[in-house]
Amino acid sequence: MGSPMIRVLRAADHRVMRWKNGAGSTTEIAVFPPGAGLGDFDWRVSMADVAEDGPFSRFDGIDRTLAILDGEGVGLAIEGMNEATGEGTGEALVTRAGPPLAFPADIAVSARLLGGPVRDLNVMSRRGVFAHLLTRFATSETVKIAPDGAVTLVISRSDGLALAAGDTRTVLGRDDAAFLDGEATLFPDGPAEFFLVRFRPASA
Repeated sequence: MGSPMIRVLRAADHRVMRWKNGAGSTTEIAVFPPGAGLGDFDWRVSMADVAEDGPFSRFDGIDRTLAILDGEGVGLAIEGMNEATGEGTGEALVTRAGPPLAFPADIAVSARLLGGPVRDLNVMSRRGVFAHLLTRFATSETVKIAPDGAVTLVISRSDGLALAAGDTRTVLGRDDAAFLDGEATLFPDGPAEFFLVRFRPASA
């Protein structure tokens, strides 16, 4: 086995493009296969700024997880899911301090801003090809990430997040990301926030 590796994706290099429905813009952090468009990816990680209420783009055959990065949050009216997730409110609430919310991307979803514009994190994977898991960390403690055979991506929301794998060490700034191949350790410089994304083949 080779030494653990880190591949850093700097925020300045993330690709900005229009939403699929044309109503806004999205910042693409990573996509597979490399260079895939909005209609033919197997998985995709992106951020979007949402300034007004409105419908989400639909993606056929895609599963989606949404987290709030900045702003108070959104209420989501999700076709066929409100009764299960909205606790009687008629919508599912996704907030800055709350956990990410997973839902199908090929049904009708409409967002209502809870307290002004938000920036969100979107993780999407093609159903039956890949499955994904998005986890939020808010800590000042060292975090060890064990290898488990999945494609693993760390997205930093803080400056000064040190990352070590084998003999390789780097520091992530806000909105930088890094692919991890093997065991890695994160060393926050004080209170820090980051997200961990894992993609696993659906057959695994």
